[in-house]
Amino acid sequence: MNHMNLRELILCALFVALVAVGAFIRIPVGTDVYTLQFLFTLLAGLMLGARLGAIAIGTYVLMGLVGIPVFASGGGPSYVLQPTFGYLVGFIVQGYLTGMLARRGTPTFQRVLGACLAGMAVVYLLGISYFYFASNYLINAPIGFWLAIWYCGVLQIIPDLLLCFAASVVGLRCKRAGLWLN
Repeated sequence: MNHMNLRELILCALFVALVAVGAFIRIPVGTDVYTLQFLFTLLAGLMLGARLGAIAIGTYVLMGLVGIPVFASGGGPSYVLQPTFGYLVGFIVQGYLTGMLARRGTPTFQRVLGACLAGMAVVYLLGISYFYFASNYLINAPIGFWLAIWYCGVLQIIPDLLLCFAASVVGLRCKRAGLWLN
């Protein structure tokens, strides 16, 4: 069994807090509002690695599900009925995948950006799929499949690509500063 040392525990707690704060940092762009939550989940995977990145993000999700209002729209167990819940599950998988892929070989900018893009693809796959399912079958707010892809994917991709790029730059700078966990 792998136990966490004090440094790992503190860094996981820091990323739990950053992801929670990131959900409330709202950046209005046109009629949409974007948060920095995705940036911090990417950085959690990069800096903490696969296992600890997923643990930190999973802890954040668990905190929200037990009722701590850390999600953008509150918290509580009923949040699983929200169409956006799939993104939260996607963040956990993304944290693991990003951390794993960034550590395969020497972390170059291309490798780290590729890891972030792969993580983004997982978040989109799980998030859009759950959004479609929840909208149509859980909350009775029907939406077409292609419309869900348009609103949840196509319209979001440019800002999320920019966040992948930013996470890659910041993540590599942190790596050079010796801040990545092994």
